[in-house]
Amino acid sequence: MFALRAPHAFDGTRFLPGGATVLVDGERIAGVEAYDFAVPDGCEVTSYDGTLLPGLVDAHVHLVSDAGIGSLERVGGLTPEEVDAEIRRSLVAQAAKGVTTVRDLGDIGYRTLGFRDRRTPGEPRIVAAGPPITTPAGHCHFLGAVASGPDEIRAAVQEHRDRGVDVIKVMASGGFLTPGTDMLGAQYEPSDLQVLVDAAHDVGLRVLAHAHSVRGIEAALAGGVDGIEHFTGICEDGSVLSDDLLERVAAAGVHVDPTMGSDLSLVGTLPPPPPQVAEIMARMNLDPLTFFTARFAQVGRMRELGVRVVPGVDAGAMPLKAHGNAWIAVTDLVTGGWPVDEALAAGTSGAADACGVGEVTGRLVADHDADLLVVQGDVADDVKALGRTEAVVVRGTRV
Repeated sequence: MFALRAPHAFDGTRFLPGGATVLVDGERIAGVEAYDFAVPDGCEVTSYDGTLLPGLVDAHVHLVSDAGIGSLERVGGLTPEEVDAEIRRSLVAQAAKGVTTVRDLGDIGYRTLGFRDRRTPGEPRIVAAGPPITTPAGHCHFLGAVASGPDEIRAAVQEHRDRGVDVIKVMASGGFLTPGTDMLGAQYEPSDLQVLVDAAHDVGLRVLAHAHSVRGIEAALAGGVDGIEHFTGICEDGSVLSDDLLERVAAAGVHVDPTMGSDLSLVGTLPPPPPQVAEIMARMNLDPLTFFTARFAQVGRMRELGVRVVPGVDAGAMPLKAHGNAWIAVTDLVTGGWPVDEALAAGTSGAADACGVGEVTGRLVADHDADLLVVQGDVADDVKALGRTEAVVVRGTRV
């Protein structure tokens, strides 16, 4: 048994006055006590000056990709051994910044499931979707799960279920990173998405839809999906998320992951975007920095209108979205007007619940897995302290 102690603490829901001492026995939290708690004899205590909280949850990652330019698109040409090596590097990078759970929403060959099942000490827990289901030549078709029409869609869902995935990912709109896809349209009709959702729900799997466009969002909502990823709201008039749309999403209980967490310090240092991305940006009269910062106001409106927001990064997709950026996704919510405690709850207990692992992680609670993060400074006063990692524990293993 060992213990971590800090004068500031957040338990996944609220700040704990006076800090906390967390006892760890094996893989589990044995107790959450006051800062000055007298630990049992033989229990090693490590004291810190900062904030102790649950490990972060990144609800949207691509472990097969290293965030380099074109890295996700290159995955289709890698050997299984090369893919596995990339997954290992990504998991190490995530854990180093306090991410103890990731939801992988796009691999190739179901490679992430082996890592999920091996539970290597010190590696983040994985919730895995396998390859995303998409249309022929659709977004991320190179990852291998192409389906069109009801029969192929049902077969794709069944294959994912037989492989043992935790959730289904479907591409409801085109994507920035796949040339030739329709960024303003919808890849599937609502009726096709309803077939997919029904097939997934019949075997106990939730469905998350990638959707940048308003049309894709509307199709996903009409199809009955459980969550919508990106939720950018692109249309001919720019990036538009109307109050009516947000209110309908909130009423339906659909979770929204706006995939924030971009490292905006890199804007201006990278090569020009691909032609298909540049064209869309020009049509919307937006430069990259304006595009990303506009999202802050959008997530503020989502909170005001009752949308359930789950912070993820799309880690690995591009240089701005490195593995380990989950802390930025949380601070982006604060920039958008969220109170610090609500933003932290969204990135810990809220994201754990949305990923289906809230009964074992995301909170400082006895008998939960010992997934812990210590950062330098008082996060309540300076949310950017969340990026100053001092100690990480994953299922009882110090990283």
